[in-house]
Amino acid sequence: MRKAPEDNRSRFTQGTFIPKNPKKLIGKPDPFYRSAWELTIMQFFDTSPSVLQWASEAIKIPYKNPFNTREMRQYIPDFLVVYIDKRGKTHAELIEVKPKKETLAEFAKSRRDKSAQILNSAKWEAAIRWCQKNNIKFNILTEDQIYRNKGKR
Repeated sequence: MRKAPEDNRSRFTQGTFIPKNPKKLIGKPDPFYRSAWELTIMQFFDTSPSVLQWASEAIKIPYKNPFNTREMRQYIPDFLVVYIDKRGKTHAELIEVKPKKETLAEFAKSRRDKSAQILNSAKWEAAIRWCQKNNIKFNILTEDQIYRNKGKR
């Protein structure tokens, strides 16, 4: 008898985030993180004095499935954040957290990564259009951006 393959999700850090500053959190309470990267971002949003408000999976953006162009789907970016920059100006930004290998064709080596990159590109094109209409920035964070200052403190 063959053993059933493990659920891939079990290999990743997951759980419910309990904020220390719940007044900053907008949308659904106690958001769920699907990776250590998302947890790191949530912790930053929760404790950073420049972050005024944030939400997890709060926006739905329709996009056309690139593998079945007759099918419309919903893209739900990981985060919406409202923050103040160094000049005191307020900004809103949608943020997607993804491994670098799923962001650009040049980093996608496996068939799975190439498919993910194509699907993500369709989602992000729709998100960019949505953000332009709503005067919001769109940003993709990979492991490079999330951990670029690690060990340099």
